[in-house]
Amino acid sequence: MFLMALPRAVALRDVQMVNFTLRRCLNNVIRIALLLPAFAFCTSYAQNYPVRPVRVIVPSATGGGMDTVGRGLSYKLSDMLGQSFVVDNRPGAGSVPALEILAAAEPRGYTLLLVSGTTVVHPILYQSPYDIVRDFAPVSQVTSQGFMLVVHPSIGVKSPLDLVQYMRANPGKLNYASAGTGTVLHMSGELFQIATGTRMTHIPFRGTGAAFTDLVSGRVQVSFPTIISSQGHVNAGRLRALAVTSPKRVAAMPDLPTLSEAGVPGVVVVNWYGLIAPRLTPRDVIERIATETAKAVRTPEMAKNLTDDGSEGVGSSPREFAERIRADQMQWGKVIKQAGIRGE
Repeated sequence: MFLMALPRAVALRDVQMVNFTLRRCLNNVIRIALLLPAFAFCTSYAQNYPVRPVRVIVPSATGGGMDTVGRGLSYKLSDMLGQSFVVDNRPGAGSVPALEILAAAEPRGYTLLLVSGTTVVHPILYQSPYDIVRDFAPVSQVTSQGFMLVVHPSIGVKSPLDLVQYMRANPGKLNYASAGTGTVLHMSGELFQIATGTRMTHIPFRGTGAAFTDLVSGRVQVSFPTIISSQGHVNAGRLRALAVTSPKRVAAMPDLPTLSEAGVPGVVVVNWYGLIAPRLTPRDVIERIATETAKAVRTPEMAKNLTDDGSEGVGSSPREFAERIRADQMQWGKVIKQAGIRGE
């Protein structure tokens, strides 16, 4: 009717232009109509999440620091969101088996993986097919914690500078323990040697338990363990703590200086635990989990537990966590290249 009412003087090209404009408006209306249900679905999906139990994969054995954080966070999220967050321990092989499970999971927010700084090192060292930022969706950095430089009392050093002097006078004589090649404990020892111009022999173990057996016996003299794992040995006098690797002192051991304060600059190592999800997980769901994680680590109970274990809650945004991972990739990539480390 609209076209029939047009004056006869209107040229054919004008009629065609009007028809084109009408078709474009109609197409836009159809697109909006099709998008509205999808938008409503995404919004309600994030608001209602979770409607069933959530699986939290932890790539470590039960009882360790990572497992403790994973279970503490899962308990809090279960309480806050009214659904079970169930820990599934999948240790081994630099987290690769756990990453494979996550990569194959449905991207709906019902499978999450707790990762650490070591999960970043392994792909660089072992040419893993996975890049944590590229192939997955970073959700939130959960915690931040430094390591502790400890020595066996038999070598007689009482400060980081004493240790450096001893190592310079006895190059290669001391052994240092790690929980395996490519762990952040290993990288901490390599960074210490690069910064101080010293040399030790790396002894990798299959986990921290085996490392502590030889460390406490004196067969290995130096290590950079977590505070929670070594505090008991230090308090009992089986090991001597010299400093922490974090940029500031740790509330759990306030009298212990940072390496920088103790006269050894350039060795700042911060380990962390964080959540990642399958790559195509809806952005609104990622943001919801990140928001709830930030709330969880700030609850008085969880904050106290983390502080007592030598760490602190973070609860970062997905973007901030991705930046943290990229920074670690750059730091450890340089250390691996400078030290000439190869995967074993």
